[in-house]
Amino acid sequence: MRSTIPISAVLITRNAENHLERVLESLAICGEIVILDSGSTDRTREIAARHGAKWHQHRFDGYGSQKRRAVALSSHDWILSVDADEVLDRGAVMGIAGIDWATADLLTCWRLRRRTFIGKREIRHGHWKTDRPIRIFNRLVTGITDVPVHESVRPTTSVRELPGSLMHYSYGDLSEIIRLDYHRLKAVRYRRDDRRAGGGLLALRAVWAGFHSYVIRAGFLEGGAGVVVALAAAVNATMGLAMASEPLPVTRRLVKPALRAVEEGALPKSA
Repeated sequence: MRSTIPISAVLITRNAENHLERVLESLAICGEIVILDSGSTDRTREIAARHGAKWHQHRFDGYGSQKRRAVALSSHDWILSVDADEVLDRGAVMGIAGIDWATADLLTCWRLRRRTFIGKREIRHGHWKTDRPIRIFNRLVTGITDVPVHESVRPTTSVRELPGSLMHYSYGDLSEIIRLDYHRLKAVRYRRDDRRAGGGLLALRAVWAGFHSYVIRAGFLEGGAGVVVALAAAVNATMGLAMASEPLPVTRRLVKPALRAVEEGALPKSA
């Protein structure tokens, strides 16, 4: 029997069987689990059914729009938005259970510390160390940004810290950290917003992002993994903007694979 806590946990999925069992087990505290899938061919639907999740399908058209669609499908106004590779730890579950949702301020959002793993190894240093995304909000007054990639919750007023953590199992190994599909989508967004940057600015952005992760956030303590994480930070700070700054015919050629992937629902399972 599902909990009576009036929160809808929402996820978007595609071939998410690797971690979904643990993800859904940690969400048993919620009164409802809503999954919006974009064409899974693995055991995702079977796992969802076993946990009593409400199953919906829609072609993937960007992370922001897909998550906003999942929120609209929910029965409760209080929303817990998680990715299909994020597991609530016991502290977070107890924190949710300890809130009086009947009297909670609709304008308040909650964020959680996110602990990211590469394989079975937690990365404790680098720019990921301070990652605290907002995950709980009331949809009547707050929502998710409608952007193709790197969507987020934009708080209305106050943001509180929820105890515990999100255990983030997004990367099987170091090779998965730099994701070109994300940068192609970012290029589409930057081009739409008329954002450009020259070589000098891009170089400064890359150097600062890498230095911030590797030196200021002590990524060097992670050995080789810290180097790769810092490189990923530099790429993330520059690649999409550099692609958007290319002449239009070049930009169209670069982003075409991303647009085709959006149309086919073939992008990775989480942002």
